[in-house]
Amino acid sequence: MIRVILVDDQELVRVGFQMVLDSQSDMRVVGEAGDGIEALELLERVEADVVVIDVRMPRMDGVEAARRIRSMGNQLRVLILTTFDLDEYVYAALRAGASGFLLKDAPPTALLSAIRSVHSGDAVVAPSATRRLLDRFADRLPADDGGPARHESLDVLTSREREVLVLVARGWSNTEIADRLYVSETTVKTHLRRILTKLDLRDRVQAVVFAFDTGLVETRGDGQDAPTP
Repeated sequence: MIRVILVDDQELVRVGFQMVLDSQSDMRVVGEAGDGIEALELLERVEADVVVIDVRMPRMDGVEAARRIRSMGNQLRVLILTTFDLDEYVYAALRAGASGFLLKDAPPTALLSAIRSVHSGDAVVAPSATRRLLDRFADRLPADDGGPARHESLDVLTSREREVLVLVARGWSNTEIADRLYVSETTVKTHLRRILTKLDLRDRVQAVVFAFDTGLVETRGDGQDAPTP
């Protein structure tokens, strides 16, 4: 059973999501909150697996809440909700530790799939959305303290692993990477798993953020240009 907490300042949104989630045999909403502060207080009393949280809320927004939730050091996963076209804090939320983001107007099946993916340890960011997100926001947001200093940790990667990381950061899918490098998709997945292990990263989203934080890649154009690791 996936235990979910819903955090949104709009009660109707929470009610709608709860109806969808509680209709599933493998999910249960165990709590609701109207902002980040309420969410943190709720998490002190209720055990949960996934927190579905809006970005824009009063008192404490989803970015700060995600950062504090992840700092708790538990296995809680955070899924960010956003309107995307209006919200310029999504990248910051991913850097804060969220495992992905989902548009508020996404169909119920997408929400359910995203929650299951996040719960299983995967990241919920489509390659095309990664390109758009990073191209639009990454160069506007300052790196936090200590980001660039992690650059030397790239030395633990092989040249092929660095190449894969660059392509992942550019928003390429596993299939696209496999085609470019003339290897199987399984091989790409193996490289990515080793990258995450060596760099102590949680998922694909953190790998993307890490690549930008260390300066391995930079936002430019539409993200389609060939990588130069």
